[in-house]
Amino acid sequence: MLIYLQMIEDEGDRSKFLRIYNTYRNMMYGIAVKILENEQDAEDAVHQAFLAIIEHLDDVKEEDVSRTKAFTAVITERKAIDIIRARAKFVDTHLEDTAGGIEVAYEGENDLARAMARLNPRYREALLLRYDSGYSTKEIARMMGLSRGTAQKLIWRAKEALRKELEKEGQDE
Repeated sequence: MLIYLQMIEDEGDRSKFLRIYNTYRNMMYGIAVKILENEQDAEDAVHQAFLAIIEHLDDVKEEDVSRTKAFTAVITERKAIDIIRARAKFVDTHLEDTAGGIEVAYEGENDLARAMARLNPRYREALLLRYDSGYSTKEIARMMGLSRGTAQKLIWRAKEALRKELEKEGQDE
């Protein structure tokens, strides 16, 4: 913790980071363990995520809890996937479709939530960040380590995949 705080010059940013750290560290660790299935790698992923959060601390609006939670979750998931890639020593684009994603909880008979839960994690993340949390395409690109054009295409593909899932949902009834 002290290492992180020493990296931040502004006292206000330090207290902001401290609140984020205390609020989300357990959630972030849980996400990383689920993806990596290894406690040491999960700790590394969370550490890398906190370093990324420090770099983007200005983007974090604490008063918007759902947006902050989504931001920390996505950063953690991206760092965990980076560790998987490093372990494999190659970049596999198929990995994005098969890697574990953030679980989406839904209640009752909500067709949209059920369709979102069936999307691959990358698509689901892009849609949740854009339409649930309200991040811009530029912000999403930065969080996911993509170019803006790639992020736009990802969001478009995600919407298409969701449309197809909703069509399937309608046919099943």
